[in-house]
Amino acid sequence: MDIQKLKFPIGAYAPNRNPEKELLSKWIKEIEDFPTKLENLTKGISLEKLNWNYRPSGWTVKQVIHHCADSHMNSFIRFKLALTENTPTIRPYDEDKWAKLIDSQDYNIEDSLLLLKGLHRRWVLLLRNLNAEQLKLEFIHPANAKRINLAENIGIYAWHCNHHLAQIKNGIESEGKYN
Repeated sequence: MDIQKLKFPIGAYAPNRNPEKELLSKWIKEIEDFPTKLENLTKGISLEKLNWNYRPSGWTVKQVIHHCADSHMNSFIRFKLALTENTPTIRPYDEDKWAKLIDSQDYNIEDSLLLLKGLHRRWVLLLRNLNAEQLKLEFIHPANAKRINLAENIGIYAWHCNHHLAQIKNGIESEGKYN
């Protein structure tokens, strides 16, 4: 299979800084449903499958799951910073280094699943109550000095949820052939 297709199984994110209200609602629903979809996808998963990579030289299934908890915590904080500060410059983190830390190597994915459930409940409550002015608020990502508004960031994270669900599914279905 094509490495790019394995890396981006649903395709690359297509930026949308000004989504319609219906699309925003769809994205928020995708964020809301993510923990349940992830739990259903990994229910009863074996330790062997947690160690399967979703692509050659890619992360293992367990690393992707733990990454989602890390990434979504960071995103939630970025929303709160944008809502409480004047166009803050957010703090990036090295995802690959985080994925190598002991907590991202842990076979116990239950803690990350629980974290995601509670985090997504709070996050969705916040997202559903943003007004039009708040959706225009921005933060700056220092990696590229790009200004990202909150409406766009909802789309980025809806994509992120679906992107990693597809990677995890690929990893589980890989039968370990990418390890």
